Formats: sequence, C-alpha cells, structure tokens
Amino acid sequence: MEITWYGHSCFRFTERNMATVVTDPYDHQSIGYFPLKLKADIVTISHDAPGHNNLDAVKGASHVIGGPGEFEIGGVFITGVQTDGSGAGKKAKEQILNTLYVFDYDGLTVAHLGDLQQVPSQTEIEALGTVNVALIPVGGGGSLNASKAAEVISLLEPNIVIPMHYATPDVKVSLDSLNKFIKEMGLGKPETQPSIKVTRSALPEETHVFVLDYQRE
Repeated sequence: MEITWYGHSCFRFTERNMATVVTDPYDHQSIGYFPLKLKADIVTISHDAPGHNNLDAVKGASHVIGGPGEFEIGGVFITGVQTDGSGAGKKAKEQILNTLYVFDYDGLTVAHLGDLQQVPSQTEIEALGTVNVALIPVGGGGSLNASKAAEVISLLEPNIVIPMHYATPDVKVSLDSLNKFIKEMGLGKPETQPSIKVTRSALPEETHVFVLDYQRE
C-alpha cells in the first residue's frame, strides 16, 4: 500500500483493489498548507475541529467515520478506539474526545492516532492490536509532544513510525518542530520522501522512522 501525507494529520492510503482512505482532512484557511482536492472512498475524522474535519476537501467519499466502532469497507477493516483527548486541567464539559483508527489492509495494519494528547492506557493499547505503521502526532499544541510520542512508540512497538502534526513552513498553528522528536528518538538528520510504499514482506524488524514531505494536490 502507498501512504501519502498532505500536511498536519491528513494522509491518503491507496492499495490496488481496496478502498482508498483519507484521514483528518483540514481546512487550509484555519490550518495553513494548501487547499485539499482529494478523492477517496472513506474519510475518517479523529475529532471535530477545523484541522481534522473538513469533509468538503474530499470528493467521492461514500463512507465517513467519525467515532469508535468496527467497520469493513471495500476490503479494509477499520477499528476506531475512542480516547479522552482533553488536556490536563480542562473541565469535563470542555473535553474533546479523540478517536484512534487502525486500518487493516489484508494483514498490514496502519494506526492513525489523531489528536491523541495522553499516553494511552494499557487497555487502549491492547485494543489497537498489532500496529505495523504508526502515524503519530509529535508537535504538541494540544496533542502529543516529542517525549510523549516517544513513550507511545515504545508501547506500540510498530515497525514503521511516520510523524505528523508538527511545525512546518506552511502551517499556521503553533506547534513544536520535528527536530525535538528526532532528538528524543536519538536519530540523525532524517531523509524525507514524497510517500512510502509498505508491504508486509518488507517491514523492518526494528522500529524505523520515516519522514514524509507533505504533498500539494
């Protein structure tokens, strides 16, 4: 399957003879980046905010998933697990619930952690099952910061990590830089690529971080 990043928390997953998925399409006027003009069969929304819920940016979607549950659409099995997305000290009425999604493409699993703010409980980790590819927020600003992201990675033990939701030249919201996460993970300067093609047979044995260039379409 091919995974392409469009900035912030928005990705597209494509695989031959299976449904195409777009995650967390953003409103570029609020978030920055470029106007999204994507096509997909399925759109998933982690939570109700302009950076994650702009359905108008995706054409052709026959299914919109915005909460927990189990779904089978176009050969893709999707599991949504709800977490408390509120930051510490917020009042209950101000809490924003976040939904993590695991996409199973014929045994290859991709987890999109949405706007996760706290390290998940053991129960939530177990509910996700085996994660081959983790798309994880690393820039703070209401979601995981670098150190918490590293802790989540150590719990999930994915084969591949793709960071998202961090400061870039085109994002308007205040987020930490990718460098903080890279240092937290003890990595050197990362190479970037426009997308990544993932197969079960070629998964790295140890966790490997891939940094994607956000695409304009």
